[in-house]
Amino acid sequence: MLFNTFEFLLFFLIVFVLFFSLPQKRRWIVLLASSYFFYGYWKPSYLILIASSTISDYFISNAIYKLKNLRTKKNLLFLSISLNLSLLFLFKYFDFLADSFNELSNVVGSDYKLKLLNLILPVGISFYTFQTMSYTIDVYNGKIKPEKHFGIFSLFVAFFPQLVAGPIERASNLLPQFNREVSIDYNRFSSGGQLILWGLVKKVLVADRVGIIANEIFNNHAEYTGYTLIVGVICFAFQIYCDFSGYSDIAIGTARVFGYDLMKNFKSPYFANSLTDFWRRWHISLSSWFKDYVYIPIGGNKVVKWRWYFNLWITFFISGIWHGANWTFVLWGAIHGFGLVIENVISYKRYDKFQFVKKIWVFFLICFAWIFFRANTVSEAFNIIANILSFNEYNISQLSIYIIPVAKNTVFSVDFLLAYASITGLLVVEHHLIVKNRWNLLNPQSKMVICAFTTVLIFIFGVFDVNEFIYFQF
Repeated sequence: MLFNTFEFLLFFLIVFVLFFSLPQKRRWIVLLASSYFFYGYWKPSYLILIASSTISDYFISNAIYKLKNLRTKKNLLFLSISLNLSLLFLFKYFDFLADSFNELSNVVGSDYKLKLLNLILPVGISFYTFQTMSYTIDVYNGKIKPEKHFGIFSLFVAFFPQLVAGPIERASNLLPQFNREVSIDYNRFSSGGQLILWGLVKKVLVADRVGIIANEIFNNHAEYTGYTLIVGVICFAFQIYCDFSGYSDIAIGTARVFGYDLMKNFKSPYFANSLTDFWRRWHISLSSWFKDYVYIPIGGNKVVKWRWYFNLWITFFISGIWHGANWTFVLWGAIHGFGLVIENVISYKRYDKFQFVKKIWVFFLICFAWIFFRANTVSEAFNIIANILSFNEYNISQLSIYIIPVAKNTVFSVDFLLAYASITGLLVVEHHLIVKNRWNLLNPQSKMVICAFTTVLIFIFGVFDVNEFIYFQF
C-alpha cells in the first residue's frame, strides 16, 4: 500500500477513527493490527519475516537484560545480530553474490555454478532489521531497559508510518511514546496534515515529474550525449531527494496525527557546504545509525589518523552495500567514503570564505556519485561519465529540446519545463520557509489558502501513475 494512493487515504481515515474511538489502553491494538495489515497488503507471507524478527529480538533482549554472565550476554547479542543479518543476506544479497561468483567462474573457465534462489526482496526489510538490531544492542549496552509488553514492542518494530522506508527509529525515542496518553490535539492534526501535504508535493508534483526525464535519459543513455546527460543526472538528484524525503515527511506527518513524534530525516541536504555536512542532512536516521553502531564501535576518530580514515571509508562502503545488492551501490558508498577522507585530509574548513562555491562543488560531487547509484550496471555508469566528459559531444542545438516546447520532442520538452518549475519552486520554499522557519509565522487563514492552492496544483500537475517510492527497493 503506497502513501500516494487513495487506498492509503481510506486506510488512514479508518485507522484514525478507530484509534481515537477506543480508550487509551486499547489503542496499541488498533495500531499493531493496522500495521500488520499495511505490511501484509503487499504480500501476506512478509508477515512471517517481521514476526520472526520481533519474536527473536523480544526474547533475546529480555534474556540479555536479566543475565549477569557477560560471555552469555555477548553470545545472545551475537545470535540476535546473526539472525537479523541472515534474513538480510538470504533475501537481499545471496543471489547478488552467487551471480557475481558465477560471472567470476566464467572468467576463469570453471563450470562450477551456484544456483540462484530468485527470492523476492520483502519491502522494508533493511529498515526494520536495523531498527530491531539497534534495540538489542542498546539493551546490551545498558542504554535502555527492554520493553516488557510484547504487543508494544511489536508495534515499535512494525509501526506502519515508518515501517517500509524509515526513519529508522531508536527505541529510546519511540517506545516510551507508545506508553503515554494521547489526546485529540487539533494543532497536531493541522501540523501533521501540512507535513503530509508537503510530502505529497515532493513525491507527486516534483519527484515523479522529474523522474519522467531522469528515467528516459538513464534508461536510454546510449541515445543521449552532452547536456542531455547532465540534465538527466540533475533530474535524478532531485527525483531521489524529493521521493525519499517526501516519504519521510508523510511518515512523520502521519505519526504526528496519531500523537507520536518521529525523528527528522532530511534537512535541505543540497544546501550542504561539504560532504560531511551533506551526511548530517541526508537520511539522518541511517547516517546516525551507522555512526553509532558501526563507525564508533570500530574506533571512530579516537585512533591514529590512518585508521580514522579507514574507519570513515569502511563505514560508507558498508552503507553502500546496505543500499542495494549491486556493485553500483558499493561504488557509490566507496566514492562518498573517499570524498569524506579527502575532505578531512585537505582541511576543507580552511575554505569557509567560499561558501557558495563550496555548495556548488559539493552538489557536483553528489551528482557524480548519483550516476553510480542510478545506473543499472557499473559499465553503464562509466559510459554515462565518458559521454559527459566527451566535450566534442556538446552542441548548443541540444538545448533546444528543453527551451522550445515544439522542438524535437514536444512531450519531453513540456516535461522538462514543468520539472524545472517544480524544482525551482521546491528550492525557494525549502530555503525560505523550512530553513528560515517562516511558515510558522503565517496566520492560520494564510496557511489554509496555501494548502488549498497546493492541493489544486497536485491534482493539475501531479503524476498519478502509481510509482513506488525509490527506497522501497532497499
